[in-house]
Amino acid sequence: MANRGIIRSGMGGWNFEPWQGVFYPEDLPKKRQLEYATRQVTTIEVNATYYRGQKPETVAGWGAEAPDGFVFSIKGNRFVTNKKVLGSAADSLSKFFAQQLSGLGPKLGPILWQFAPTKKFEADDFEEFLKLLPAEENGVRLRHALEVRHESFIDPAFVELAAAYGAAIVYADHFAYPAIADVTADFIYARLQTGDDSIPTAYSPDAMDAWAKRAITWAEGGVPDGLPLAAPDRRPEQKPRDVFLYFIHEGKIRAPHAAIDFLNRVEKAG
Repeated sequence: MANRGIIRSGMGGWNFEPWQGVFYPEDLPKKRQLEYATRQVTTIEVNATYYRGQKPETVAGWGAEAPDGFVFSIKGNRFVTNKKVLGSAADSLSKFFAQQLSGLGPKLGPILWQFAPTKKFEADDFEEFLKLLPAEENGVRLRHALEVRHESFIDPAFVELAAAYGAAIVYADHFAYPAIADVTADFIYARLQTGDDSIPTAYSPDAMDAWAKRAITWAEGGVPDGLPLAAPDRRPEQKPRDVFLYFIHEGKIRAPHAAIDFLNRVEKAG
């Protein structure tokens, strides 16, 4: 719809053995899994880049297999975010961007930077990290999302810092990590991690309807009611925002089904 951003949903990765015969058809060759997955959901969070760099031709190949309109989010490498001094990550960042993510073109979504649960908020060092993040590569815009996992980040100063650099704070629906729903960028990034594989769609119908409603509110430029904010008095600009919502629960057997069900509910809600 013209008055709201695009709402996309998917899961983490596409190579997962338990999905064979559950999400993937039993007789689907593994070499066709990416092709199949990118036609069932509208985005995938790439895990492989967190552990090791990929060849530029591999990255470009992912984009070639996906249809127009599909978007990959890319996990930042662990050697970047696991540093004690984040401001010293320049060399690691250079190695990470040697993958040439811009080879995905318009299919490149946000880059997800995950921080360890032990990493505390230190404003000066975190700002030095944000200063290192490039805004574009070969003319392709780079968007950055920050997944923090220590309660010290529940701080208005962190919200203001992320907003100053146009980085999104990841909303984490998790059993232990802090939930920070403050809007700090022109897109939204949410990771739903409390799903249950005993439920065919990982979340109950009522819970899924609630998430669809929240996603629509985000996409229309609002802030959903009832989600925790680190800076509750702050009012972000009301404007349409793209929404990236991933189902990443432990076990994740039903994660693709969750994403598909969520997208159907968003469509039905109009």
